[in-house]
Amino acid sequence: MYFDEHNPPHFHVRYNEYRAVVAIRSLNLLEGQLPARVRGLVEEWAELHQQELLAMWNSKEFHKLTPLV
Repeated sequence: MYFDEHNPPHFHVRYNEYRAVVAIRSLNLLEGQLPARVRGLVEEWAELHQQELLAMWNSKEFHKLTPLV
């Protein structure tokens, strides 16, 4: 998450050679591509942490979130 970037609130995903930007509220891909399986995992993780992600975006204070197990 880069706090000095444009709206809408979003986060960046890197997976091997893939790069993507995901909107926090809608969980839609704003930029880039991810393999379907990875995209599903990212969406699942983001849905679990959606409120925390929005709070980080608004406060501009980053903290680590737990991964999927």
